[in-house]
Amino acid sequence: MPTLCIKGKIFTGKGEGAQLVKLPWVRKQIIQKLGFTPFPGTLNIRLTEDGTKLKKLLAKARATEILPAAGFYRGKCFKAYLAGSLECAIVVPEVARYPEGIIEIISSANLREKLRLKDNDVVEVKIPF
Repeated sequence: MPTLCIKGKIFTGKGEGAQLVKLPWVRKQIIQKLGFTPFPGTLNIRLTEDGTKLKKLLAKARATEILPAAGFYRGKCFKAYLAGSLECAIVVPEVARYPEGIIEIISSANLREKLRLKDNDVVEVKIPF
C-alpha cells in the first residue's frame, strides 16, 4: 500500500482542537469510526512547503467523516502513523478559512508527552494512501 509522508514542525495551538475532541458526539464518532478513545487534545503541525503540497492530495483520498452536530462543521480523518508505528489520525476540519499548511493529529495518547515533543521539533507523519 502506498504511503504519503508529510513533514512539519510542532507548534502550540489555541486549544480549539482540544475543545472539539472533548465533545461527546465527536468522541463517540472517533471511537466508533477510528477505533480509539481520543486524548482530549490535538498535536499541531506546521507543514513544510512540500508537506503542504502533499496535504492537498488528501482531498482526493478516502476519508473517515466526522458528521457534525447542529452549528458545527464536518471534519475528515485519515488514519496515520507518527514516529514510525504510533497509530493516530489526521483531522482536517472542513472550515473555509482553515490554514492549508497545518494539520492536527489525534491519538489515544498525549503525543507531546509520549514522544517527548516540544515546539519546533520536526516530525514525519505517514498516511497509508
